[in-house]
Formats: sequence, C-alpha cells, structure tokens
Amino acid sequence: MPYHWNVSSNSEQELRLWPHNSLPPRGAMAVVLSVFLFGLIPLLAVLGSVLLWGLLPFLLLTVAGLWLAIQSNYRSRNVFEVLTLTGTQARLIHHSARTGQQEWSCNRYWARPEMHKAGGPVPNYVTLSGEGRVVEIGAFLSEEERIALYDDLVKRLREPAPD
Repeated sequence: MPYHWNVSSNSEQELRLWPHNSLPPRGAMAVVLSVFLFGLIPLLAVLGSVLLWGLLPFLLLTVAGLWLAIQSNYRSRNVFEVLTLTGTQARLIHHSARTGQQEWSCNRYWARPEMHKAGGPVPNYVTLSGEGRVVEIGAFLSEEERIALYDDLVKRLREPAPD
C-alpha cells in the first residue's frame, strides 16, 4: 500500500499517502538505453550509406521523447498527502510540485469520509468533508487502495478521540 499510518503519541495519528513508483530512476535509464540500442539494430543494415543519416534523427527523437515522457511522469508523481488526526483536529496537507502546498483542517468530530462510487474523476473517489468544504484524498491511489483507504478513514475517524 502506498500509504502508512504513524502513531506519534496517544492523541496523534498521521497518515502519509504517496503515488506508486514502479520505475525507479535506474530502471528508467535502462529502458532508455535499451530502446536506443534496439533502435540501432535496424540501422546496421544501412551503415555506411546516406540513408543512415536520414533514419538516425528519428531514432534520436524517439529516445528523446521517451526520456522527456519519463521525466514528466516523475515530476507529476512528486506529490504526497499527510492527514494528521489529533484529539480534536483533522488536518490534511496536499504537497504538489505544480500547485504547492494546500491545507484543509476541521474539527475531528465533523470530519466525514465519503466514497463516490461513480461521478468522480476516478472510480471509488474518496473525499473528506467538514466545516463546509469537501477535499479529495488519495486520488492517485489505485481503485482497491482507495477502497481500503476509505475503510481505514472510517475506522480511525470513528474512534473516540483520546484525552
């Protein structure tokens, strides 16, 4: 699961959520290198002819496009969320490279998790509502993980707040 609960004290719990990272940077380099090397194989047939110089830019454009796509994916995955539950407060902080840091907080008693089976941007969309605002949580998780997250949130928010 790309989320984890930390219990820092009797009265404070922290949930950290992050998106999957199935391709580490070292693996990305291996993919780009292998695409380049396998792209060179057909060019061996035209080695020494003018045709090589006509085909080589397309191979380089392919490799550069793949590299830029992987880098763009890494930047978009540079997001995480932290939900802190104290005795009286629920506070969600959403960190993103594009939008910066966004915060939401409300009285823990009024914080309600909701699951939207359909109609959201993704299936089983999970939101938290409280103090007149509705915020999304874990939109980058898979469908099964959002269901498990919703169950965890319901359980943790229904627990009586420790004194």
